[in-house]
Amino acid sequence: MKILSIQSGIFGDHSNSTQLVKQVVDKLSREAENVIVTERDLSTQPLPYFDAEVAMALNSDAPNRTAAQQKIVALSDLLIEEVKEADAIVLGLPMYNFGIPAQMKSWFDLLARAGVTFTYTEQGPKGLLADKPVYVVAARGGVHQGQPSDSQTPFIRTILGFIGLQDVRIVYVEGLNMGDSAKAESLSKFETELVEFA
Repeated sequence: MKILSIQSGIFGDHSNSTQLVKQVVDKLSREAENVIVTERDLSTQPLPYFDAEVAMALNSDAPNRTAAQQKIVALSDLLIEEVKEADAIVLGLPMYNFGIPAQMKSWFDLLARAGVTFTYTEQGPKGLLADKPVYVVAARGGVHQGQPSDSQTPFIRTILGFIGLQDVRIVYVEGLNMGDSAKAESLSKFETELVEFA
């Protein structure tokens, strides 16, 4: 079994989301044989932001690409291949200022490639990646599940579905900055839900 672990907490191993992702990966690893885990930490391995240069590179014809564009496309190809090869994906999703981390947005921008991971049809867009479980750990300092302040999880479901990944399983770990008691209760709830979640 191949697991792709995507971490985006800006505090590395001290990020709640990073620690929770490791628990999910450990749980999945215990229930399978010959597990190979690919880890990508988007904070320590930053990706280029989606700007005009990146957009032109991803939409250019191979024979006409500059050296800089070839480098961008090669990176995008690598990220897409990691997703294709994985049997399951685990995403650590901290909330910063009500949105997804900028570095995770860059990851999605490099994954969404017309003709590679999605295409447009007369019926609308169609994802081209084979579906697989995507475990999303939504770690928040406050409480946002089901509230207008949660712009994250609708976006995550939309962008993943856009490229073909429909089996999205989200667990919410909230109130982590609302005092020791609230944090302990949330983490305890997560450990209980982990049995069913993963």
